[in-house]
Amino acid sequence: LLVSKDLGKHLLEVEDLLQKHGLLEADISAQTERVQALNVAALKFSELEGYQPCDPQIICNRVNHVQTCLEELEELAAKRRKELEDSRQLWTFFQEMEEAEAWIREKEKILAAKTCGRDLSSVTTLTAKHKTMLGELGNRRALLHQTMKKGEKILAKKSSGPAGVQEKMREVCLRWKKLEEVTGLHQQRLEDALNFFQFSAETDDLVAWLQDAYRIVSSDDFGHDDYSSRALLRKHRAVVEEVEKHRAAVLALREQLALLAPDHRQGVDVQIRVVEVEQLYGEVAEVAVLRTQWLQDALAVYRMFSEVHACEVWVDEKEQWLQRMEVPEELDEVEVVQHRFESLDQEMNSVMGRILDVNQVVQQLVDGGHPSSDEVRACQDHLNSRWNRVVELVETKKGQLSSVLKIQNFLLEC
Repeated sequence: LLVSKDLGKHLLEVEDLLQKHGLLEADISAQTERVQALNVAALKFSELEGYQPCDPQIICNRVNHVQTCLEELEELAAKRRKELEDSRQLWTFFQEMEEAEAWIREKEKILAAKTCGRDLSSVTTLTAKHKTMLGELGNRRALLHQTMKKGEKILAKKSSGPAGVQEKMREVCLRWKKLEEVTGLHQQRLEDALNFFQFSAETDDLVAWLQDAYRIVSSDDFGHDDYSSRALLRKHRAVVEEVEKHRAAVLALREQLALLAPDHRQGVDVQIRVVEVEQLYGEVAEVAVLRTQWLQDALAVYRMFSEVHACEVWVDEKEQWLQRMEVPEELDEVEVVQHRFESLDQEMNSVMGRILDVNQVVQQLVDGGHPSSDEVRACQDHLNSRWNRVVELVETKKGQLSSVLKIQNFLLEC
């Protein structure tokens, strides 16, 4: 049993042989105690004085022979245990290498079947899974390093080394290196896809914001009076500020696109998308400028209407007063009315200035092509017409007063 050359053909068989060898060693240990006891008993016969049943030399030779055989047996047992342990170390190495190869094959299949996702959510999920795999790769790398050290120790024991150890180490090292390369390439593809989908998501968000902004700045609500127009203009100016803030994001799209991987940035769709965003921003900015002008024009119209209303209230009041007024015949009363006309002249000069301002605003609106030009012009014409009528009434009344004053002065002179 101890000189057997059977060292096992795989790890389980070696473990079985070691277990059996352990039983044999236990048996040898038991027999050692028995032999030692028998030797002690036998040597007593060689020390007898007087009658000796056997030649003492023969007893000593037999004791020495048995002891020598036992020692040889123990040496053989130690030698076989060493051989079996070396065999177990060898087959443990091969089994660990096979496990490493199986793990590598499994990861190669997984990497070969993996995609880079269809959107930001799937890419993020795949990236998280890949990070987990990188952790497994690190753990497996440490185990493989330990196994390689075992192989180096096996090779160091014999100059030639057991058959297949060095070849297996070289083969697994090459496959591991290829796996790390494939893993690195897949990680790079995931990063490229993540950058692309993040770029796409940010672009979509920018487009959504610009579309909302376009709906706001293209509104046809310009208010219904001075107060509402002012409020709309304040809100619009806030929107214009936001549009201006987004200018940098739109301009940065080209730079972000240039940083993407070639297969992503060279796509026709993504390039068209960038151009569409730039065009949309240009439209939003342009319409925002137009709406600013339209709101200012609307505010100017409502201010003009307010000013016209104020002037017409004054005209109504003075027109009614002039129509009701009768030129007195008494000199004292004529002088009172004349004094009133002097005050009226001052008021008319002030109102005349306001009417001239209204006419100037109307001309600006008409020249600017304001959509309410006809209404504004009609309002202007109506105000000017009433003003001219008041002026005529004033001149008529002044003429009557002048005639009365001449008559009164003539009478006084007479």
